[in-house]
Amino acid sequence: MLTDELVARVRRIELTTRKLVSDGFAGEYHSVYKGRGMEFDEVRQYVPGDDVRSIDWNVTARTGQPHVKRYVEERELTVMLAVDLSGSGDFGTRERFKRDLAVELAAVLSFAATTNNDRVGLLLFTDRVELLIPPRKGRNHVLRMLRELLAFQPDGTRTDISFALDTIYALLKRRSIVFLISDFLADPESYRQPMVVANRRHDVAGFDLSDPLEREMPDVGIVAMEDAETGQLRWVDTGNADWRREFGERVVGLERQKGEVFAAAGVDRVRMSTGEDYVARIAAFFRDRLRRPAR
Repeated sequence: MLTDELVARVRRIELTTRKLVSDGFAGEYHSVYKGRGMEFDEVRQYVPGDDVRSIDWNVTARTGQPHVKRYVEERELTVMLAVDLSGSGDFGTRERFKRDLAVELAAVLSFAATTNNDRVGLLLFTDRVELLIPPRKGRNHVLRMLRELLAFQPDGTRTDISFALDTIYALLKRRSIVFLISDFLADPESYRQPMVVANRRHDVAGFDLSDPLEREMPDVGIVAMEDAETGQLRWVDTGNADWRREFGERVVGLERQKGEVFAAAGVDRVRMSTGEDYVARIAAFFRDRLRRPAR
């Protein structure tokens, strides 16, 4: 239900993010993605002058005559935002919760895409698909997605990134852009292969959200810690040097595993913190993509 508070929040985020887009992100997004989507058109017989790299060897072997694959540039792209709504997103010790950061990030990417006349869709997930909004064009469509991002209450609390990636792979048959927004607090090995497979068909980028307190725990004495995804509660002594060392080692280990999985899949990993300027992070991501050749 649309409340006055929700309408005000949607309007505030729209004004903020659309200004960011108009001030530069739209142009950078266009430079990075427009014209990079190629759609298969046909297989035809090879003629002198064709690029030998486009030869379809399967058809060539079957017919005994060289054939090439022909592609045409797509006039529009499809963008799918996959946003993690698991319980760990309701955590933040700086300016915002991780879920708030996810909403603002999704809004910026959505308005950049729709400004470029691309279709945008939304997948909200936990350990299941919570909500799926098929890709469409237009400001009103983006505003609907933004309302859902702000107001939706998921049934699940845990995270299953592999299931989200498998769903996207089954849903989107043509090459698309996939922005995966999560804190990736799951076993990286559980989503290694699905990420590899998804990135073979699509252009996947992962936005890895975190909070400073998740990376370095200060000495604040004995505290109760609750796992937001399992509800498990336990008491820990943050003043214990051995505990803090083990905590740091777990953080370092998880970061290393994440990096290995993203690298193996060829997926960009954009790290974002609730205590940092996400605008600078997105701008750096676009600049880095511009320096690389198209896939």
